[in-house]
Amino acid sequence: MASMKLLINGQSHSVDADPDASLLSVLREHLDLTGSKYGCGEGQCGACTVLVDGKARRSCQTPLSAVSDKSITTIEGLAKGDNLHPVQQAFLDEGAMQCAYCTSGMIMSAVSLLSFKANPSEKEIVDYMQGNICRCGTQPRIIAAIRKAANAMQGSRS
Repeated sequence: MASMKLLINGQSHSVDADPDASLLSVLREHLDLTGSKYGCGEGQCGACTVLVDGKARRSCQTPLSAVSDKSITTIEGLAKGDNLHPVQQAFLDEGAMQCAYCTSGMIMSAVSLLSFKANPSEKEIVDYMQGNICRCGTQPRIIAAIRKAANAMQGSRS
């Protein structure tokens, strides 16, 4: 066990955990941030996706030691007060969820995509989101939500 400092959702946290422990387990078990889900445990399904320095990262495969000096954002850190992030709002507006198990990972991946590609094509969205699996079949609504969020974010940047 080691005491490590983490910057999560803009707040500093000190945790006593094994440096080889997964970021996902520390988020869920030590910090009660349960929005990131355990899916496959192999980094293949995307349910555990968080942002590390703004880039999508599978927290189930990320050792704690790899993020001690980085900024981590979880689904719980996207909204600003009562205002949802544009991607969160678009997912609600488009009904881009059914069971919602994958939703937080989908949203985090979409936020990452839109941070470096403001107006992705449908093909770019599909290609980028390949690492996030939705077993309910809401992919068309997910794509529509990402397009809607991209448009909303472009409007707010003007």
